[in-house]
Amino acid sequence: MQGNSLQDKKIFVTGASGFLGSALIEKLASTKNYQVVVPVRREGTEFAEGIEPVLVKTDYLLNGELPLGGVDVVVHCAARVHVMSETISDPLKEFRRINVDGTLRLAEQAALAGVKRFIFISSVKVNGELTTLGKPFTADDEPAPSDPYGISKMEAEQQLRLLGQRTGLEIVIIRPVLVYGPGVRANFRSLMSWVNKGYPLPLGAVRNKRSLVSLGNLVDLIVTCLEHPGAENQTFMVSDDDDMSTTDLLVRMSKALGRRPYLIPVPMSLLLKGSAFLGRRAVGLRLCGSLQVDISKTRNLLDWNPPISVEDALRKSAKSFQESVK
Repeated sequence: MQGNSLQDKKIFVTGASGFLGSALIEKLASTKNYQVVVPVRREGTEFAEGIEPVLVKTDYLLNGELPLGGVDVVVHCAARVHVMSETISDPLKEFRRINVDGTLRLAEQAALAGVKRFIFISSVKVNGELTTLGKPFTADDEPAPSDPYGISKMEAEQQLRLLGQRTGLEIVIIRPVLVYGPGVRANFRSLMSWVNKGYPLPLGAVRNKRSLVSLGNLVDLIVTCLEHPGAENQTFMVSDDDDMSTTDLLVRMSKALGRRPYLIPVPMSLLLKGSAFLGRRAVGLRLCGSLQVDISKTRNLLDWNPPISVEDALRKSAKSFQESVK
């Protein structure tokens, strides 16, 4: 890396206002070991000590020069994310514009500026949507994305690898599963809301297996990849390494929230038929289907283990949620 000591490391983080990016820069700033630079679209945006905001254009990934001089590592968290109810007529085109074209332009500027390493936050959706029970995805599986978001992430990965081969920029790719933690939104927050209110849920007999990753564990892996020599030009899966059924998740979530679970044991076949009838087939598959990942490569190459247990991560998530709804 550029610089002569840990204190000299300069990290450029995109998506710093997002769920993952904000947690990452907070962690980096708290260690006092890094100089953190984040692009912002509005003047006056305030961050913690040790974080340097730089004003950029609204569409900075596609237009404008970025201040990457002296940067050692770029961590690219910003993306057009997967949405359940798409409204754009050609979503793949828009996903490609942001997630492929924007990513490649950022990486090209990084290579020209002499950045050593580029960490790309991809998605398990590059592998696919579902796994057979007990047969998890691995980082070296043949990609099989099935939606525009997953396709765009796969194409970005492919283009980044080619860029790395051409320029010498070290490419590190991380494919998270569903990320949860304090401030989580979307379906995970909805589940917490239902459990917190004591609603009866027909999810007491779901015998699937899902890999999840807490925000803290994902951030810890990213920090590990900033400098670890074993991360160079590798792709990693990441999870809490504690796969569970939807039923088990809800039981553990209930405990974290201090609530008694009210789970009705409806057969999975009926749940899937009912969700399809209501036009919510994708939701039914997420609740009943399996999606597991194998993190043995991550463990072995990086000597990394998830430092935060599911119980601790759920407690932090529950506390944050309950404080937000007071």
